[in-house]
Amino acid sequence: MGKRSILWCVFLLWISGCALASNAERKEYADRVKAAFVKGWGAYMNYAYGMDAVNPIAKRGHNWYEETLLMTPVDAYSTMCLMGLEKEKTEARNLIFERLDFNKDMYVQQFEIAIRIVGGLVSAYQLDGDKRFLDLAVDLGDRLMPVFDTPTGIPYRMVNLKTGKIEGNVTNPCEVGSMLLEYGMLSKLTGNPKYYNACKKGIVEVYKRRGKTGLVGGGINCDTGEWTDTKAHIRGGIDAFYEYLLKGYILFGDQDLKAMWEQSLNSVNKYLEENTDNGYWIGEADMNTGERTATVFGALDCFWNGCLVLEGELERAKKLQESIYRMWTLYGIEPESINYKTMEVLSPYYMIRPEAIEATYYVWKATGDEKYYEMGKVMFESIEKYCQVENGYVQLKDVRTKETWDTLESFFFAETMKYCYLFFAPESVFSFKNYVLNTEAHPLKNTWDKDWKGDYKMK
Repeated sequence: MGKRSILWCVFLLWISGCALASNAERKEYADRVKAAFVKGWGAYMNYAYGMDAVNPIAKRGHNWYEETLLMTPVDAYSTMCLMGLEKEKTEARNLIFERLDFNKDMYVQQFEIAIRIVGGLVSAYQLDGDKRFLDLAVDLGDRLMPVFDTPTGIPYRMVNLKTGKIEGNVTNPCEVGSMLLEYGMLSKLTGNPKYYNACKKGIVEVYKRRGKTGLVGGGINCDTGEWTDTKAHIRGGIDAFYEYLLKGYILFGDQDLKAMWEQSLNSVNKYLEENTDNGYWIGEADMNTGERTATVFGALDCFWNGCLVLEGELERAKKLQESIYRMWTLYGIEPESINYKTMEVLSPYYMIRPEAIEATYYVWKATGDEKYYEMGKVMFESIEKYCQVENGYVQLKDVRTKETWDTLESFFFAETMKYCYLFFAPESVFSFKNYVLNTEAHPLKNTWDKDWKGDYKMK
């Protein structure tokens, strides 16, 4: 599909889905989602103030690494902006500007920090206008850049924020490619192409090593470029590599990204999709032979529907949405993964992930079919029923028993509550015409064809 066609799909997303449900019902649900967000934020402020995330039942907090990076305040801020939560915005801003410091002698996972914190800070700057957000993003981006200094250009996984030392020379496509939106926006906003070019080079180097099927595998050595895992799928480890080829093209107009995305989409459709008695699914195959290696589908795979919608593949998106909803309702709330041939649960936990809700939102906005709106309501009600506790919200160890798992990570605020809210919010709150959502659901301003593009070209 050409760029004009993809942008037409984005335009249709912008104008559709406006005449569903009564205004009174939508306002009621929007207020309930905001109340859920505020309750979760209250748990953070009460028990984990200044830390990365909260454990509501134990009434304490925890950090991802040796010291805090204020994961929850940074991740939550863009959602606060869309929800118009002024008190909570002030609390988060004060924490960020008074306590966020990246000069820490500790190793961090570059990809996770880029999508959450660089993306969160860049989005906060674009939504709020305070240049201190951008200054922090640039400082962090510069501290992450050493990961790209490798023999192949494929970035290492870990970097020390203070010393710049890197480690983790076996990585995966997701951790190579799903920073392009964040680094690209840094390049646009600073006028320095180094961020975009370094990330794009890593993407190209992985893509050049794709298998005979046109698919990438699950693991690659950054020093040699040799694959350590040849299983191809769209699950975690690969997922956002594909997502960012498409969204990067929409955001930056880079023709190389368009070509890589279109070839990858065709390969996924040819080798990974599968129609079974239980529905339409995206599975796993060997990247070289195309031979089916597993029939696994899970929470993270649901992101694919957003890509199908943006590409205009609505028939496939509608079929996959039925499968996603079937997985969600199997036990009243989705497990992490299932065997779609047998519908057996493989990983029973639920981390309050957003991807199934994200998928439903995209399909609803694209089709205007009220049944998808109703699916969104069911998903929100599931979280309310099974994940809500007295002091906030928690994950589930097992969706079959509903046993709780006492932690609430930052993506509950950045993604899950944002997608729930967008189902019911006024149309003026968010527009696909104006923004591209990164993989952490942070809105990044959509510049279409008229602004900066990177200058690294695929050879």
